[in-house]
Amino acid sequence: MTHSRTVELEGHIIDSGTLQRCFGAVMDLGGSFDVEEFDVGKHETEVSYCRLTVTADDAETLRAILHELHQNGAVLENPSDVELVAAPADRVVPPNFYTTTNHPTEVLYDGEWIEVERIEMDCALVVEPGEESREGGSDRPRAYTKVLNAVEKGDLVATDRSGIRVRPPERPRSGGGAFGFMQGGVSAERPSESTIREVAEELREVNETGGNVMVVAGPAVIHSGAGDALADLVEAGYVDALSAGNGFATHDLERSLYGTSLGMNVETLEHPRKGHKHHIWTISEIIRAGGIAAAVDEGIITDGVMYQCVENDVDTVLAGSIRDDGPLPDTITDAIEAQNAIREQAHEADIVLMLATLLHSVAVGNCLPSTTKTVCVDINPATVTQLLDRGSAQAVGMVTDIGTFVPTLAEYVLEGAAESESARADTADDA
Repeated sequence: MTHSRTVELEGHIIDSGTLQRCFGAVMDLGGSFDVEEFDVGKHETEVSYCRLTVTADDAETLRAILHELHQNGAVLENPSDVELVAAPADRVVPPNFYTTTNHPTEVLYDGEWIEVERIEMDCALVVEPGEESREGGSDRPRAYTKVLNAVEKGDLVATDRSGIRVRPPERPRSGGGAFGFMQGGVSAERPSESTIREVAEELREVNETGGNVMVVAGPAVIHSGAGDALADLVEAGYVDALSAGNGFATHDLERSLYGTSLGMNVETLEHPRKGHKHHIWTISEIIRAGGIAAAVDEGIITDGVMYQCVENDVDTVLAGSIRDDGPLPDTITDAIEAQNAIREQAHEADIVLMLATLLHSVAVGNCLPSTTKTVCVDINPATVTQLLDRGSAQAVGMVTDIGTFVPTLAEYVLEGAAESESARADTADDA
């Protein structure tokens, strides 16, 4: 006895490779398919449509195939409302609960498709029914994600895929811009300078339209001598949020106090006598002052990235780890509290720069929707590949020295900003 279901795909499914991935998934998982209808979009703005019946020898194989197709945006024909089951206790989800992707998602509830808010991967999907008010109106139903540790008893949790559809971002047909031509892999041989110019233009555009730029930075940014350039970007208003660890902040503060990073003079590459103690002395000085902001206010810290973040009111989250010395009083040592703080930053971001930090970047990447533009930079190709494999469809990967990338990016951003300001001034004079 065979088992079959009919699914539908719609959008730029040919350009984005979606159709090919779906056909491949069916065959790789041991099923077969029959294309019943296929309408190809013939113009740039037209979408394509495909309806196919998927068949497998047993229900379990069919379920696995439908799961894979669902991840790629396929929707069951004539879907029913999403199945909801109340969570039996705090932090306990129903069996076979639906786990979210990081792609834009909708649920079918009471015959209406509802956009899922705060989308991120590996979460439960909760639906709040609309409630009638005394005035005769009603609140519209809502759907949103919840991490497992935030699920509360009674939450209505989605357990069925028939009423859920995923919309993977589609690659631009033109392939233009940093987030077009860099798609599809990572290579140290790609034209780095031109890519950095494209990224700089993206940063300026986000800044000029009031968007949010988030930077995820590792200690190597300071150790490589790129800290001054990052501080310049913060000072110029091109960084709205900084997510880092205790190590990054300590390196940066040590540079301000002693001119060293982990005991090394960044300019001369020399190791001063007792330089290896500078990082722990730095932590003690910041603790004595009562925190980074207090140290800035007292004139103890007078430059650097953390100084500029304080002076420019940049939203900063320092997440601790078991490796940390000290840590600094500003470092969040509770892992769940740190995750929640990072999650708030990630959901506000329009573009994220991940600079030479694998673990911290993966933590942030787990919270990002796939539509958020992301730039991953590291000297290790494996690091960049792992970050891009988290699932973002709007990502640029660059294998290059962070000590070269950040200063070059800052130069192009600030150079372009000055040219734009000059052009606006000339226009005003002409008027």
